[in-house]
Amino acid sequence: MIKDIKSNGPICWPTLLLIVTCYTIWLASLWFLPLLLGVPVAGLAIALHASLQHEVIHGHPTRWQRLNDALICLPLNLVIPYERFRATHLAHHNDATLTDPYDDPETYYLATETWARLPGLLQRVLRINNTLAGRLALGPIVGQVAFLLSEWCVRDGNVIRGWVAYLPAALVVLAVVIMAPMPLWAYLIAAYLGLALLKLRTFLEHQAHERASGRSVIIEDRGLFALLFLNNNLHVVHHMHPKVPWYVLPALYRARRDHYLRRNGGYMYPSYGAILKQYLWRAKEPVAHPLWRRD
Repeated sequence: MIKDIKSNGPICWPTLLLIVTCYTIWLASLWFLPLLLGVPVAGLAIALHASLQHEVIHGHPTRWQRLNDALICLPLNLVIPYERFRATHLAHHNDATLTDPYDDPETYYLATETWARLPGLLQRVLRINNTLAGRLALGPIVGQVAFLLSEWCVRDGNVIRGWVAYLPAALVVLAVVIMAPMPLWAYLIAAYLGLALLKLRTFLEHQAHERASGRSVIIEDRGLFALLFLNNNLHVVHHMHPKVPWYVLPALYRARRDHYLRRNGGYMYPSYGAILKQYLWRAKEPVAHPLWRRD
């Protein structure tokens, strides 16, 4: 079944159409919508664009990766270079190291000894960031600072090339924004909103678990957020079949629901509304990885 899905044509037309739609909505929010409507719509478009970047990283919508990259490389959120997102995300797909505080570039956990060395104020900020309200409000800042620090610590040729490629792409986005009727300050609010929406997706995508197969979540949401995140709420399905396009994931999950839930140990939520209700003001887990061992 998976083989048939991956070989059913050279172009994933739903993804290509959604890329065009996303850019159209983004431009409309900048040029034609009133400001009070344009800002949230731009935020939604920016979040959707990041989800489409994720889709492109996994080989869609065409068989030609350079063309795919060209379609989606503009940093609409202004702060994350596409090449660096691709490199760190592909490293994240080593399931054996999921949630590892050193080897998983997308984890929110810290090693126990790292956590113990942090100043009390920073510990408090990170505890707040581990609630959903904190993640939505502070997460874009905390995540960006952590990302920049990790990039600075590596500073190898791949990192430098990724940032060099980012600069002209970011200038293109800034030029469009500056020419548009939407003020730059309003666009910065929209970009922050887009990044905050992505923090909702990643808030509990992965949990600390002894088994790698038990670390990825299932959120059985079929609403706006499922579309905005391109069905990445069915996250264990995506990790098991990373080359499968987003619009096929729900059918895969429905066909073998019990299998996926057995695999991830029942790590499942019915909807994002249930997550908001349960974790808006409460942390799901501690910042220090509860199971990580140096060996």
